[in-house]
Amino acid sequence: MATSFGFSHGDVLVRIVRVRDAKELEERVLGNREWLRPWEATNPFGPNSFEMRHQIKALRRQMSANQGLPFVIEIDGRIVGQLNVSNMVFGSLSSATLGYWVVPEVAGRGVTPTAVALVIDYLFSQHGLHRCEIDIRPENVASLRVVEKLGMRFEGLKERYIHINGAWRDHYSFAITHEEVVGGLLNRWINGRTPTVDYPWLRENDSGIKHTELNDGNLGS
Repeated sequence: MATSFGFSHGDVLVRIVRVRDAKELEERVLGNREWLRPWEATNPFGPNSFEMRHQIKALRRQMSANQGLPFVIEIDGRIVGQLNVSNMVFGSLSSATLGYWVVPEVAGRGVTPTAVALVIDYLFSQHGLHRCEIDIRPENVASLRVVEKLGMRFEGLKERYIHINGAWRDHYSFAITHEEVVGGLLNRWINGRTPTVDYPWLRENDSGIKHTELNDGNLGS
């Protein structure tokens, strides 16, 4: 269901982040450091800041430039996570990348796949995009369950792809195109029509994890 500031399904609301959300978002991030730190993007060339107002303003500038869309995820009026759309490109590519996090108390409850599906459907139907991508560290089991539930196509490993938690980390890459979900990604999932996908970590005797992260002095994470 579309609203003036976002869209929802059940008790999950996804809406554009506002500057006045800074305090509540900062509380969620700083209050869940152990849960979030292993998956947080870091700056290899300088200090990392938790100045949330600055981050929100930067994200909203990207939105004004039609380069991204910054969302928060809400349940019962309480912010429980973020979902950012970045690298929005139109024309011959017509693609975008999604990244997300939620607080631990809502993990595993279908909140994140619902939010991801809502946003992908919105990007396909309202922005005319053709492809959406999600990149996940092989160790991030909770996040991998999101793409499993939605049946997103596994496209391979990107070695040392994003600087996460202080080092360049490998990421699995997943994607979906508009043709695969003409009736809507959310509709496909909630109606039990998600296809079976051959994910490497689900194969017998195959952990699916290939480590190349040698820059921090250790093999792997």
